[in-house]
Amino acid sequence: MKRKRLNKDDLSLWKKVTERTEKLDMNQLFRPEIDGPPPSAPQIRKSTSIILGKPSPKPRRNTHDLAPSLPDQLRQQPVQMDSKAFTRLKRGKLSPEGRIDLHGMTLDRAHPALTRFILNAHKNGKRLVLVITGKGKMRDEGGPIPVRHGVLRHQVPQWLAMAPLASAVMQVSQAHISHGGGGAYYVYLRRHR
Repeated sequence: MKRKRLNKDDLSLWKKVTERTEKLDMNQLFRPEIDGPPPSAPQIRKSTSIILGKPSPKPRRNTHDLAPSLPDQLRQQPVQMDSKAFTRLKRGKLSPEGRIDLHGMTLDRAHPALTRFILNAHKNGKRLVLVITGKGKMRDEGGPIPVRHGVLRHQVPQWLAMAPLASAVMQVSQAHISHGGGGAYYVYLRRHR
């Protein structure tokens, strides 16, 4: 690619800019009483174990603190219900006594509908219900702020963990593939007293 030469107007503008600039004084920029001591140059340690003339590599540490995925978060929660029933639940052997489909709802419509459904199911003595959220659509317009994939899918477990639903919900887990898989949740309710 050929470089374009500057014309007379550009050159005169550049000269005006360079006349008004000043060289930065690094001692003025760094004030030890405020910023602390300057960073020292990195020290190079020699490794004591040398294999084939090369120093042994340091083990890499993962410095990223990324939140686990939603299914991983649900798996990491302690099992509060009977372990035998939980195993049957995870295998899709238990059939839900009720279900609600939140597909196509906005957050402000889905939250009251879910709250009403869970509290009514708990009041009626149901133990296992299915909440269908859908997996969500990939809608990233390419903007600077990333868009979460499956807003309802991420929001429903948080709603179930907050009051007033937390007092009725015993266990939340991802549904078996026969009941919707990643787009649905089993909600195991406490006994109604």
